[in-house]
Amino acid sequence: MVTLGVNIDHVATIRQARGTAQPDPVWAAALAQLGGADCITVHLREDRRHIQDRDVEILRKTVTVKLNLECACVPEMLDLALQLSPDQVCLVPERREELTTEGGLDVAGRADQVEQAVLQLTAAGIRVSLFIDPEEAQINAAARVGAHIIEIHTGRYANSSGEDRHKELSKIELATDYAMRARLEVHAGHGLNYENVIPVAATQGMRELNIGHAIIGRAVYVGMQAAVREMKELLDSLTRRRYG
Repeated sequence: MVTLGVNIDHVATIRQARGTAQPDPVWAAALAQLGGADCITVHLREDRRHIQDRDVEILRKTVTVKLNLECACVPEMLDLALQLSPDQVCLVPERREELTTEGGLDVAGRADQVEQAVLQLTAAGIRVSLFIDPEEAQINAAARVGAHIIEIHTGRYANSSGEDRHKELSKIELATDYAMRARLEVHAGHGLNYENVIPVAATQGMRELNIGHAIIGRAVYVGMQAAVREMKELLDSLTRRRYG
């Protein structure tokens, strides 16, 4: 069974566009949970372009499912993660000029730094995920530094079509199998939507998908709770086809 993490960053993006108090991502998280979300994900960026410290502080007190905090692997953000104490931290690459996360974290090239972060977070009882591209070298590095989870970057899959999409899906499938053999839990996310999610969800060994932009976009038309429920039903229908 593949669980659903709902990323609520872009609710905060709308709020920050006007610098007001609405819409409140805390309310969005509550509605997402009512729609069946298994996890709430937020990315606290160094530039605070959308999610704010206040949001994560309140979410930590109010979210009743897993709270997954995405952040850069830098001292300021790690200190905040330790203070906020989410259930899970996903370490991601971050560049100020990017519109959204453009690729996976180079764990192999930053092994010492990432390992220290993993040790700090693990010592505080926080599970650690690393957002990486579907590459054996990065999976090996994730296992060596002691991560519990990898989250496979699915952006190239989502942005491709035809034969290229099949090739990108194959990379995800092979990476998932390889990571499982390295005793890593496998999640995936980035660019997934209602049309392209099922092949990734059907990957043998996939445990969780994190989806944000597509759900928030759908929520504009049908509401947050309904948008989450629709995605959850898609994933549940896959489970029924497998085991029903």
